[in-house]
Amino acid sequence: MSATHSHSHPHTANGHSRGEHGHDHSHGGVDPRILRSREAMRTLALSLIVLGITAGFQLVVVVLSGSVALLADTVHNIGDALTAVPLGIAFVLLRRPPTKQMSYGWGRAEDFAGLTVVLIILFSAAYAAYESIVRLIEPQAPSHLLATAIAGAIGFIGNEWVAVYRIRSGKRIGSAALVADGYHARVDGFTSLGVVLGVGGVAAGFELADPIVGIAISLVILRIVWQSLRTIGLRAMDGVEAGTIDRIARSARTVDGVRDVADVRARWLGHGIKAELAIEIPPDATVADAHELAEIVHHELSHDVEHIADVTIEMRPAGAGGGSARRRPGAALADHG
Repeated sequence: MSATHSHSHPHTANGHSRGEHGHDHSHGGVDPRILRSREAMRTLALSLIVLGITAGFQLVVVVLSGSVALLADTVHNIGDALTAVPLGIAFVLLRRPPTKQMSYGWGRAEDFAGLTVVLIILFSAAYAAYESIVRLIEPQAPSHLLATAIAGAIGFIGNEWVAVYRIRSGKRIGSAALVADGYHARVDGFTSLGVVLGVGGVAAGFELADPIVGIAISLVILRIVWQSLRTIGLRAMDGVEAGTIDRIARSARTVDGVRDVADVRARWLGHGIKAELAIEIPPDATVADAHELAEIVHHELSHDVEHIADVTIEMRPAGAGGGSARRRPGAALADHG
């Protein structure tokens, strides 16, 4: 016997009302995944505007000064702004309902978008490194040093604001791609400060400071690529963060009537976690008892495990191991395979 429950199900259990918990899973009847996608789209739109203004100002200074360190930072900021495009497409797809061919929905679109973001970041690193190496071979001191330093400082302010905004929003809605993009923006901000450092070196008479800082920025970007790939790749391979499986099992075991919990599995689909688990129930449980217990387990999971979206629960009568248990109404003998 199994029961599937949606996170948006407005269930009350264990004598608690929604008012007592201060938490309503139904969100006024609107699918919470749609609400999360709307918040993600707002985050992307505002981030795109801020980064676009920042990169536009820097690009003007690049043309005037010829600084390759600032060029590397500007290219990366433009790439960071463009990552809003694949993420935006993914968040729009997340609003679409499941179909017969896409029975699990469109959550994987966010993983593909995240990998696209990583490729954009990788390109910006390669381009910045190339331009810096060329300038290292053929040194040319940049001009308009004060304007370049100001552009680097503005780059830091713009990126840090976007980083804080994206990270907070991404963590709130459970989007690894958006969080990764936020940390990406944060490191961009510090590389912008590196531009200021390069300007200081050139002003002190060390002309190679500008291309050296450009190469350093490229190496930092490559580190971002690796960190982002690990996070997004984990989800693309149906992985979850360390401790998630243990939290699901612990939460289910706290429910009265649950004898044991086994075969816990979980994976990310878009902004939400889909969990599957088997619970042992009293052997004399009826169908109604089993259904009510499954509702209570799901309710507890939705409060104890962040970003739980869907839960599939298989009911097993306690003592059914080894095929010796009798089948009872409301319980199904499961084959462990």
